[in-house]
Amino acid sequence: METVSDKQKILIIDDSEMNRSILADMLGDEYDILEAENGVEGVAMLQKHGLGISLVLLDIVMPQMDGFGLLTVMNNNRWIDEIPVIMISAERGSSHVERAFELGITDFISRPFDSLIVHRRVVNTILLYAKQKKLVGLVADQIYEKEHRSSLMIDILSHIVEFRNGESGQHVRHVHTLTELLLTFLMQKTDRYRLTSTDISVISTASALHDVGKIAIPEEVLNKPGRLTQEEFEVMKTHTVIGAQMLDDLPFHRDEPLLKAAYEICRWHHERYDGRGYPDGLKGDEIPISAQIVALADVYDALTSERVYKKAFSHETAVQMILNGECGTFNPLILDCLREFADRIPEELNSDTTISRGQREMQHIAREMHKHEELTASERTLQLLEHERMKYGFFAALTQEIQFEFTLQPPMITLTAWGAEKLGLDELIMDPEHNEKAIALVGADTWRNLADALRATTPGHPVVSYDCQLNYSDGPRWVRVIARAAWSSDEPPRYTGAIGKAIDIHDSRLRLDDLTRMATHDSMTGLLNHATAKLRIQERLAERPEGCHALVILDLDHFKQANDNYGHMFGDQVLIHLAGKLRQNIRGGDIAARAGGDEFLLFLECRTEIAPAIQRIFSALCGRFQDFPISISMGVATTDTLGTDYDTLFRAADQALYAVKRSGRGTFRFYDSSMEQMLSVISPIDSSEEQPEQPPRTEKGACLQ
Repeated sequence: METVSDKQKILIIDDSEMNRSILADMLGDEYDILEAENGVEGVAMLQKHGLGISLVLLDIVMPQMDGFGLLTVMNNNRWIDEIPVIMISAERGSSHVERAFELGITDFISRPFDSLIVHRRVVNTILLYAKQKKLVGLVADQIYEKEHRSSLMIDILSHIVEFRNGESGQHVRHVHTLTELLLTFLMQKTDRYRLTSTDISVISTASALHDVGKIAIPEEVLNKPGRLTQEEFEVMKTHTVIGAQMLDDLPFHRDEPLLKAAYEICRWHHERYDGRGYPDGLKGDEIPISAQIVALADVYDALTSERVYKKAFSHETAVQMILNGECGTFNPLILDCLREFADRIPEELNSDTTISRGQREMQHIAREMHKHEELTASERTLQLLEHERMKYGFFAALTQEIQFEFTLQPPMITLTAWGAEKLGLDELIMDPEHNEKAIALVGADTWRNLADALRATTPGHPVVSYDCQLNYSDGPRWVRVIARAAWSSDEPPRYTGAIGKAIDIHDSRLRLDDLTRMATHDSMTGLLNHATAKLRIQERLAERPEGCHALVILDLDHFKQANDNYGHMFGDQVLIHLAGKLRQNIRGGDIAARAGGDEFLLFLECRTEIAPAIQRIFSALCGRFQDFPISISMGVATTDTLGTDYDTLFRAADQALYAVKRSGRGTFRFYDSSMEQMLSVISPIDSSEEQPEQPPRTEKGACLQ
């Protein structure tokens, strides 16, 4: 039975048992020793233990498979990149040593063995590779995080570009994925365009901007459900030139490959191979390959997606339509690529997740690093990180959103240049919780609430959306903060910070507030409508069921005369006047609503004796408006006698109001049980309907129960 050891493993491959024994004696106290007597057995041990082997000590001259054969296998399987090899041999000929170094060995030890030299070189080699692995891991983590942020920026940009034209948020992502796959397949098929993996990554990323010019297209054209007229189509076609011009007008990064590719794609992704496209009528390879590929990807996703003007076609139908030339003419080479890999497209799009995208980006990075082995690790890392910084900065400036990165240790916020200028803050803010300018802008409560929300996330659900106000110099504005918490890979995970953005939603928030007010308030008087008042009263009763509350229904007496004698506009002014009086004579926590017609609703909390408060409100409402006498009838129901059911209270107050009207109007009454008996022998009359008119009374009623 094999025991588990914490020691690092060294594999000794030598056909001499004596040599293996000597080396094992020298190193066995510190390392677990594995042995193989030829290259074939060595390959078997490498396959079994893989990266669990920390070092190989390799003889060259062996039967079955010599050391050079084993090194060739290690290169073919790329084991040599992860597992160091020290050559051990009595052969000191330069040709042997040079060939071994060309095949990737790290060091050379000659026989007979010197114990001190063997031990020192083994330890140094293992430590060197351990440090290199740690460095590669750190670099890979940094690059992966940068790639993830770039992917996040593409997702943000996709939402911005597609927000106005009603497309699904997946359109730009699908175009990005299809562009990458088509380009990769095209490079395998032909060397006509000579694109590198970096070129493919840049073009795929830039494809997210292909329709950015649609931001400037009128919504009635952009989202028209039917066929566009010729004039409307001419307007729609301008999005190519507008998008290209937007990119050309950017005051920075003009020479960056990403910006150049984005410009080509924006302007020419509607050109056609036969010259019948727009805006410039280019044909053949006058059209950049980036625009040609994005054009096909765009058409495919448009066909397979539902739009306001059409249903979605199936994958098979869409491919056939493209190959048949029903959607314009495309480069025959690209059509060959589509034909050969069409069956993979649905699977690739369905599996297009953040993780898979990150894995593809890391594969691109790995390929580029292997192709440029003349660069040092530091130079490769710097180039890759600079490429990511360029992409991140480009998207950050283009979207014009406040984007930030927060780290907990040390406590620090990093803002994009545009965001820092917008907020009037430095790009780097140390200890932001105690930075006076930052706290004045955000507010201490908002900062605390957002920090608590991020800490309350989990690695599986790390995203937070939080609406708040930022206190700009010209006044507060509403923003929506969308942030992703960062968690360590420890067990248990630790919260380490966040990345995110703040989107200005001030105008839409105000519009939403206006719409909410329209839905919850009476348009004439500005009071709550009956439905909203009912909900709020029910909430209040549920929150404080033990409290004493009164529900009041009041009615304007002889209101019909105001309309008949002075006109309906005057009648409206009377209602507005009464609503204003109600606002003036209730407390901040009370509820006032227009129940309908000339009927109003009040909900009061009875902190003291309720009758004096009702008398005060009643007296304040009665009087005159211009030459018209204001007379009020009121019915009152209280929770101390009827409980907290809204419908019961409303019915009781309505019965009390009806009793007032039957007895002559112009006063108020509290509900009592005798009203039930009275109402049971009188035919029901809707209290909102006017009874036969009587001459208006000028005196105030003051009839108390």
